[in-house]
Amino acid sequence: MAVGKNKRISKGKKGGKKKTVDPFAKKDWYDIKAPSVFSTRNIGKTLVSRTQGTKIASEGLKHRVFEVSLADLQSDEDQAYRKIRLRAEDVQGRNVLTNFWGMNFTTDKLRSLVRKWQTLIEAHVDVKTTDNYMLRLFCIGFTKRRPNQVKRTCYAQSSQIRQIRRKMVEIMVNQSATCDLKELVSKFIPEVIGKEIEKATSSIFPLQNVFIRKVKILKAPKFDLGKLMEVHGDYKEDVGVKLERPAEGDEAVAGQEVAAE
Repeated sequence: MAVGKNKRISKGKKGGKKKTVDPFAKKDWYDIKAPSVFSTRNIGKTLVSRTQGTKIASEGLKHRVFEVSLADLQSDEDQAYRKIRLRAEDVQGRNVLTNFWGMNFTTDKLRSLVRKWQTLIEAHVDVKTTDNYMLRLFCIGFTKRRPNQVKRTCYAQSSQIRQIRRKMVEIMVNQSATCDLKELVSKFIPEVIGKEIEKATSSIFPLQNVFIRKVKILKAPKFDLGKLMEVHGDYKEDVGVKLERPAEGDEAVAGQEVAAE
């Protein structure tokens, strides 16, 4: 063997074993804050890698979308079938401020509504709120048997379905175009629009289980911190409680008492 060719005999393996670092050691926990429309404001925590070089932690958090059950947001178990999507808009200290980003129904709730011997009527419409959010609302409703009805089925005629759909669209546009996003979300929670549709269409054909089953945000206006703070209302950063410091004279007295003991 030629002299000096086998230089790596004494050295260890090339590219020795890398030290395994716990990835969570480089991450921070942030609190997620929901808008003031909901009764529970603190909805959970989220992880993000710490600021390192040009990668800023707050930038990694912005525009994350969280899906939360309305039952958790309102502390009301009857609302469990609704899922609310909240999008992180801004980071302040260790708090992530979110805003409404859509709504949906759980699959099991939708399946439980669909039955035989009735007509399912759906409608959707694109609306614009006063604060320039473009939303798409999806409505669902079912025909209802009249009291003391003998016939097993309650199917609506296609002309009645068209009339009902027109009424649905009209009410959704009227309710949405005259208010901003915050007011609109407060209408979704108690299902104001669904009840309004039920009342308005009762003369065409009685309906039941009328819901706004889905809300999509198609277009949001440019980010405005002032508007976000309005949505969060009484938001305050938790800075702790101010404690009174004892005066110097009191400290001296306390020191003498300790010495006496």
